[in-house]
Amino acid sequence: MVDRSLRGTVERISPEAPVPVIDVQEHTQTAGGAGNVACNLAALGAAPTLLAIRGADPIGEQITRDLERCGVNVESLFVDNDRPTITKTRVIAGHQQVVRLDVEKRGALSPSSLHQILSNIKRTLPHQKGIILSDYGKGVVTVPVIRTVLREAHRRNIGITVDPKIEHFLRYKGVDCITPNTKEAVEGMRSLPPRNEDDLIALGWKILKKLACRSLLITRGEKGMMLFKKGGAVQLIPTRAREVFDVTGAGDTVVAAFSLARAVGAPHVEAAQIANAAAGLVVAKLGTAVVTRDELTQALKNAS
Repeated sequence: MVDRSLRGTVERISPEAPVPVIDVQEHTQTAGGAGNVACNLAALGAAPTLLAIRGADPIGEQITRDLERCGVNVESLFVDNDRPTITKTRVIAGHQQVVRLDVEKRGALSPSSLHQILSNIKRTLPHQKGIILSDYGKGVVTVPVIRTVLREAHRRNIGITVDPKIEHFLRYKGVDCITPNTKEAVEGMRSLPPRNEDDLIALGWKILKKLACRSLLITRGEKGMMLFKKGGAVQLIPTRAREVFDVTGAGDTVVAAFSLARAVGAPHVEAAQIANAAAGLVVAKLGTAVVTRDELTQALKNAS
């Protein structure tokens, strides 16, 4: 995906309709979606390979060049002639998002595109130390894709972290970790909203058992995180954010930092604490952003 932002100020209401007139002063464009996860990994010192689809259009070509400059391997980024590169344009006045414009084509992949994605998975996965399955519900992460990733990863004992969507929630069985927010956890299990923290904890243990995963990391915004680990006690991790300017892409930063920490041998609790520190840094930045290794290292030193 491509995340575009138009930023400016508002001084009047349009004479054409009761809407603000925004004087655009800044235009930015960055990789979003799985591309943002990959850029976060690269900024933290990893060498990520991105398996994804983009459109055969100029904005797709531009974002591919941007990904390469970030240090992302894009050899398995497949060009699909049947759909545009997904683009999200956020119009922001001051610190307030006014509207978001999405350009996308959801739905099932064509047989040829699905075949190419599955081939890329089988070719690429043997060379990886960790896998992040970023499911945005856009039609690329389908049941055949999930099954192939799980089979190839389990065969080679490669850890998988999943940033889930509720449509596939019950299909991520046996992964190392799944990282839903509270809403995704509730809707994925078709559960009633938790009335209190004890209800959420009960739901977390239910998810862990149902999916037979090693761990579950529920992100809770300003309330921090809850980490559930098979055979252990729930860990409550308070937020590290001092100022929150923009939560756009914060989940991408969490799953990137957690997965990278796990891939290099960090225990689940330590990986979650690192991810929490990274999230506290990224929400203090405007727009889709990344956290660098130096920033994260300094934040962890300050907290120790």
